[in-house]
Amino acid sequence: MKLDDLDRAIIRALIEDARATYAEIGAQVGLSAPAVKRRIDRLVAAGVITGFSARVEPTALGWTTEAYVEVYCRDKTSPAEIGKAVARHPEVVSACTVTGEADALLHIRAPDVGHVERVIEHIAAEPFVLRTKSSIVLSRLVNRSPVSD
Repeated sequence: MKLDDLDRAIIRALIEDARATYAEIGAQVGLSAPAVKRRIDRLVAAGVITGFSARVEPTALGWTTEAYVEVYCRDKTSPAEIGKAVARHPEVVSACTVTGEADALLHIRAPDVGHVERVIEHIAAEPFVLRTKSSIVLSRLVNRSPVSD
């Protein structure tokens, strides 16, 4: 689906405040509330907008420690196999395949370093994992949602 400038402006407004009313978004982008609703419905139907959710500060839930873990796998380990194994751990908040030497990169959040260590140990025990390499996050320098250009 090709997005026009109004679609992008609506998406920016929703990223900023997904609870904004159609009228509030319309006032920002120069459209009526019904026109905004039609565009949002079209963006949802086309799969451009995949859902609406609350952003929660992880530390408020006790998840004060985060790490990035590179996973190095044995030959012929499929991304689906990696994904299935790491998805069993709720502490893995995202996982992706990457270029370079590692096969996958995991983002882990947990209450403390000991908990992160236990999660990494469980992942490292998977039969397809050769080794892992982890980095603990000390502080976030930039933390934002993607914006529509």
